Amino acid sequence: MVFLFLNGMKTVLKLLSYPLSVLFYVLFGLLLVVFEVVQRICLNVFGYNAHKKSVGIVNGLFMVCLHVLGTTFNFKIAGSIPKNVPLIIVSNHQSLWDIPPIIWFLRKFHPKFISKKELGKGIPTVSYNLRRGGSVLIDRKDPRQATREIEKVANYISEHNRSVVIFPEGTRSRDGVPKKFHRKGLYTLFQKAPNAYVLPISINNSWKLQRYGMFPIPMFTHLKFYVHPAIKVSEHASEELIEKVESLIKSKIISA
Repeated sequence: MVFLFLNGMKTVLKLLSYPLSVLFYVLFGLLLVVFEVVQRICLNVFGYNAHKKSVGIVNGLFMVCLHVLGTTFNFKIAGSIPKNVPLIIVSNHQSLWDIPPIIWFLRKFHPKFISKKELGKGIPTVSYNLRRGGSVLIDRKDPRQATREIEKVANYISEHNRSVVIFPEGTRSRDGVPKKFHRKGLYTLFQKAPNAYVLPISINNSWKLQRYGMFPIPMFTHLKFYVHPAIKVSEHASEELIEKVESLIKSKIISA
């Protein structure tokens, strides 16, 4: 009896998620269009800091839009995050919805991204920020180009004491089970930014927002982010540090 009731509830929630997903995408689309203009004005008229604030605001609003579907967020930071130092934020990757909470909750650390080049065009707001906001776009079919861009962002965060986000799995996990980390990008960052600190993040349940693809978005998903204590790069050999970071991140991932 309980099993039938639970199945019935799942069916009802999935049916409700269709109209609410339409509402979400209308709001989400409006934000993309509006903040494409807002970002351009902020950067070209008022400069970097205004642009950075606009990026934080729009990503916070993306999260507000997800509340329409009952989505909730828990962002736990274990210990303090060092200030006025470069940060290398390393995380598992479950869906595109990993990104707004990282940008919003860590906005004072100016997070930039190592992204695939395909995201650099065609997506209002997102593509402009990736091209103009300090992030780098890599060609996954061209290792030399990818390495050059990662070296570039390592130099950038070292010079400005900002942060870069890397998802070492390369592609998102569609079922929450973490993939093996690719090491080249991490190794390059550690070598080129030895004065940085690594900030490992474990993400849970983000994949559930895309369990049906992009539509519908399931209701009442609880996203959990666990930020591990920062680790100083210079205190570890690069290979040892990669092992340590991968182990830490996976230790807090619950596959279900």
